[in-house]
Amino acid sequence: MTRAEAKERNRRALLDAALEVVSRDGYRARLDEIVARAGLTTGAVYSLFGSKNGLVVALADEHLRPHYEEIGKAVPAGLGLLEAVDAFARHYRRGLDVPDAHSALSLQITLLDMALHDPELGARLATSVREQEDQLVALFTGRPHPGGTVTPHQARRLTTALRALLTGLAQGVPLGLAPDADEEFFAAAARALASGASLVGEGA
Repeated sequence: MTRAEAKERNRRALLDAALEVVSRDGYRARLDEIVARAGLTTGAVYSLFGSKNGLVVALADEHLRPHYEEIGKAVPAGLGLLEAVDAFARHYRRGLDVPDAHSALSLQITLLDMALHDPELGARLATSVREQEDQLVALFTGRPHPGGTVTPHQARRLTTALRALLTGLAQGVPLGLAPDADEEFFAAAARALASGASLVGEGA
């Protein structure tokens, strides 16, 4: 096994172990248990991720990246803004019906709880999320809408608002707080949000 292969094997083992321990214990997750499960030492964590928080951020990034990559495939080029938002919201809702949807939601809530208990981790997670959201900003930028074409600033504002809307709805579905929130509901809500002048306006 080459050094690069060993490094990737150790990285994978730590991420898998972190997923198990963090999903169960949240902010109480202990680094010594994570490395024990991975069959490694704390030195491997610091070498590969810099810190326990670096490992948690990498774990979040690993679960976010495929989600945003799939969005790019689900929203074709050439659509106007409202059609693109519609396609995005429908894709988001369909993601709630996949087999591991509840596990993904549980991890999302666990990471939020960890961020609230550790401001430094929270800041790093926020940076990671924003980097992934850059893909959404690029996806919406330049699309035509009644006011012209979407600027990067407008796309950023819209992305922030859509994330808040769809994340809230997605958390409500398994809790029974949004019993009628089917694909059409998600799409209609997202289109209504994107139609608001205050959300696509340049603003100060």
